[in-house]
Amino acid sequence: MWFELLSSINEIETIVAAGAIRELGRLRKRYGMARWRKRKGIATIRLADGTICKAELHWYEAHGIGKRELRVKRLLE
Repeated sequence: MWFELLSSINEIETIVAAGAIRELGRLRKRYGMARWRKRKGIATIRLADGTICKAELHWYEAHGIGKRELRVKRLLE
C-alpha cells in the first residue's frame, strides 16, 4: 500500500527483538548484521487516493541502519 507520512510517528513500541523475528535471516542478508527490532507506532498518513487518516505502522529498525520496510498495518480513522 503506497502512503506518505504527514506527521512524526508517535506511541512507538517494540513488538519483537532480535532472535524472535521470523524475517531475521532475510533482514541480515539484505541490510546487514545488526540488532534488529520489529516496531510499531501511530502516524497521520496520506494514501494513494488522497485520503488523510491515522494509521498503525509496523517496520523493522536497527541501530546504524534505521527504519526499513515501513508498512500500514491498519487504519484507525
